[in-house]
Amino acid sequence: MASRKFRVHIENLRAQAPVFHITPERYEQVASRNRDCAERIEVSIGWDGDIYDAAIAEADALIGWRFPRDDLTRRAPALKWIHLTGAGVEHVMPLDWLPPTVVLTNNRGVHADKAGEYVAMAVLALNTRLPFYASNKVARRWEREFASTVTGKTIVIVGVGNMGGAGARRCKAMGMHVIGVRASGAPAEHVDEMVKPEQLAEVLPRADFLLVTVPLTPQTRNLIGREQLEMLRPSCGVINIARAAVMDYDALFEKLQRREISGAILDVFEPEPLPPDSPAWNVENVIMTPHVSSDDSERYAINTVELFFSNFRRFVSGLPLVNRVDPMRQY
Repeated sequence: MASRKFRVHIENLRAQAPVFHITPERYEQVASRNRDCAERIEVSIGWDGDIYDAAIAEADALIGWRFPRDDLTRRAPALKWIHLTGAGVEHVMPLDWLPPTVVLTNNRGVHADKAGEYVAMAVLALNTRLPFYASNKVARRWEREFASTVTGKTIVIVGVGNMGGAGARRCKAMGMHVIGVRASGAPAEHVDEMVKPEQLAEVLPRADFLLVTVPLTPQTRNLIGREQLEMLRPSCGVINIARAAVMDYDALFEKLQRREISGAILDVFEPEPLPPDSPAWNVENVIMTPHVSSDDSERYAINTVELFFSNFRRFVSGLPLVNRVDPMRQY
């Protein structure tokens, strides 16, 4: 690599929203601020596989989301590093396609600031009963429910990574009591109490709000199932910005219809896009957003390239890369 530039191929998908596209203009915007990296890199930018085969044959690194993964050892003999432009990796599991000499990283952290704002919005909306009033508007019902301030109320955050941590910071700033749930049980900033998933039954009955931000893995699938939802108080509001399969939506919708949960704000569904005949459209006391909670329209692609350049400095210095995907944990 000392005798030539480090070759990076960026693979874009037109089917994705423009927020995710790493265009030449966006790449150059970041490169102009990181000339020490950019001068050592030769970049190619493709769309929907138009130059993929030729580019990957000589690439040292690949940046993308969905791309042909078969026989990479033969097709990409120089490949050393793949960076996924999203945080979730369930769409590329299992990693039996990944050559043993190639490092896989993801976009954890890029979403944090926007996700934190969404969490603050969702908590305030649930506290003010906006899902309830949105349903009443459609039904032309005039009902009033009064609410107290969120100060002093308790939020249980299941998954205290970058997004959950950003949510914790926002909630703590509003004077809330923050309980975190994470596999390690390790303490985190802005979290008053931290427990492990096996202690969910101890903390869910205390929740005024439940926020779910965990990655989807075999361990987290249906982590918030019917049994866990039954532990919530009727006054509790639910927020999911993780993956739909982490939560039993059928059980959640039943409780919402019976007003056994005060409301929900959901950003993730299965499948996506949500089909027009999905029963979710008819559930009262829920506000749905189409998987947009954490993707900054102005900064997402920019932050992705910034993260790559930061990791590139580590790569050329022989340091471990941040956000390396653990095949066992699947994130």
